Amino acid sequence: MKKMVLALVLITGAVFAYAQANLPNYQAVSGRWSMIGGRLQQTDERARLARLNVRVPQASDIMTYEFDAKYEGGAEDGHAGFGIHVFVDNAFSREAWGAGRSVLLWLNYDEKPLTSDIPKGFSAQVYRSLSNTDMRLVESIDLNEFFYYVTDNDLLQAWPIKIVINSNTGETRIYDPVDSTIYYYFYLDRSYLPLRGEWVVLRTNGMKASFTAQ
Repeated sequence: MKKMVLALVLITGAVFAYAQANLPNYQAVSGRWSMIGGRLQQTDERARLARLNVRVPQASDIMTYEFDAKYEGGAEDGHAGFGIHVFVDNAFSREAWGAGRSVLLWLNYDEKPLTSDIPKGFSAQVYRSLSNTDMRLVESIDLNEFFYYVTDNDLLQAWPIKIVINSNTGETRIYDPVDSTIYYYFYLDRSYLPLRGEWVVLRTNGMKASFTAQ
């Protein structure tokens, strides 16, 4: 199967992404994105819908999204999150809740969630975005048993993120950031298939974060 890799590439103070050696368009839509110390950083911890659109055609059987992410602050108020929209059909150039038709994979920390669908503390969500204003929760997973082992020193480290999605079957693998031989998997609903898109959207909520390519 053909494999396409997405990576965030930092070049002379600009932000790009590559797919099969092509440098596509990018759009810093909301938040405060910049290059600091060789890392792409979003430094506005008050931005609830910070987002960066990156044009990456996604039409291969197997899509691999691989980068590292580092927490830089902002969760002191009890809430923070970041994630990535994949298979986005159209980029939106303004702040928005959703991202066209796409799938959002999200990591969340919330000490006082507003609904019972979101676990208190550390959790992960899968959302189905139907438009820029309509996004629906598909799955929510309590991760507190794993967060228990995370130390203050761990929070200072950059964590590798690797996501592999079969665009025809919907199988989604998320690799363990500590042991890359282990992955957790689930299947997206067949009504989404086949998965195709032209953009990915990197986003944060109420936190500062930095990223680099793997």
